[in-house]
Amino acid sequence: MELSKIKIIADSSADIPEISDIAFESVPLKIITAEKEYVDDKNLDVKQMVNELFSYNGKSSTSCPNESDYLSAFGEAQYVFCITITATLSGSYNAAMMAKRTYEEEHPDRKVFILNSLSTGPEMVLFIEKIKELALEGFEFEEVCSKLNEYSGKTGLIFMLESMKNLANNGRVSPLVAKMAGLLGIRVVGKASEVGDLQTLSKCRGEAKALDYILETLKAEGLRSGKVIISHCFNKKAAFFLRELIHSKLPMANVKITTCSGLCSFYAEKGGMLVGFEKN
Repeated sequence: MELSKIKIIADSSADIPEISDIAFESVPLKIITAEKEYVDDKNLDVKQMVNELFSYNGKSSTSCPNESDYLSAFGEAQYVFCITITATLSGSYNAAMMAKRTYEEEHPDRKVFILNSLSTGPEMVLFIEKIKELALEGFEFEEVCSKLNEYSGKTGLIFMLESMKNLANNGRVSPLVAKMAGLLGIRVVGKASEVGDLQTLSKCRGEAKALDYILETLKAEGLRSGKVIISHCFNKKAAFFLRELIHSKLPMANVKITTCSGLCSFYAEKGGMLVGFEKN
């Protein structure tokens, strides 16, 4: 494949606004309350959004890109690789699949690959980086698709939540459970399951215990010398501490720290963290 004919697309839950060497576009999701709509693009003031949602007590929801949003993002690319948030949390994957069918019907000489990440945030970034790596190595379209599907079985996502207020407002957890967790200083640690659900693994009393638990979970899940991307929501101190923990036990791991954008900040909330990683 010629690099000039390739375009990588991801919905904005990937927390990555741009990449180098290959055309890329982030398609925004939206966070919606009765008072305001937040578009998860480069213009969003994430800190302001997080603070406003913290003091907001009404219902909230998210809205995924539609078919036309994806078609617009595909542009005129010959080869499109598109990564979406897990289909269990959003209709983004279904919208992308509809766009794929339309695009390929209108342009029979073009090809579109859609990957349901079964995840979000930093694990999606790992997929994007893998596509770029394979394309730069000169693999053909079908080879990249095959290798990406194989690679998706060798990555994972761990998350830590300090607050579940937005999840309660979103109807995903009980308001009483969210309130009690906050009062008791509980940190919920979980992972993206093999079918794309967010699965709770432990409820740790305090952040230090949660970070220790994350490290042990990463080791148990198969992290050895691969990539790790820690994406935090205004919790740089914990992110750097976790990086040091990982390096102390797994010195060959390649750890990078990033920040959550709008959609992931909505789910992770202030103090939260998402960890994408490669298994051995």
